[in-house]
Amino acid sequence: MIKKYQAYIYVNLRPSVLDPAGTAVQSGLAQMGHKNLEEIRIGKYIELKLQAIDEVTAREQVELICDQLLANPVIENYRFELDQVINKNEEVKSEEAFN
Repeated sequence: MIKKYQAYIYVNLRPSVLDPAGTAVQSGLAQMGHKNLEEIRIGKYIELKLQAIDEVTAREQVELICDQLLANPVIENYRFELDQVINKNEEVKSEEAFN
């Protein structure tokens, strides 16, 4: 039986990679009086829904999608959460996955 899953994907620059967008936001916030901010890093958040036979297959597909398109493995890390969708209003939480 095919099951439905919801993936919540977080993509961030690796700590060793400079983040000019984060630096610009931090500078702008400092000019607005928020001078106590130590570091801001900008990332991406993606949600997707998919169908799979089981959770293992769904996780493998989400990892492949992240590796192939959503994250640049040279400069970015990603992690995701995967929920099985029981019906439109209810989801069952699963573990987070990190790369």
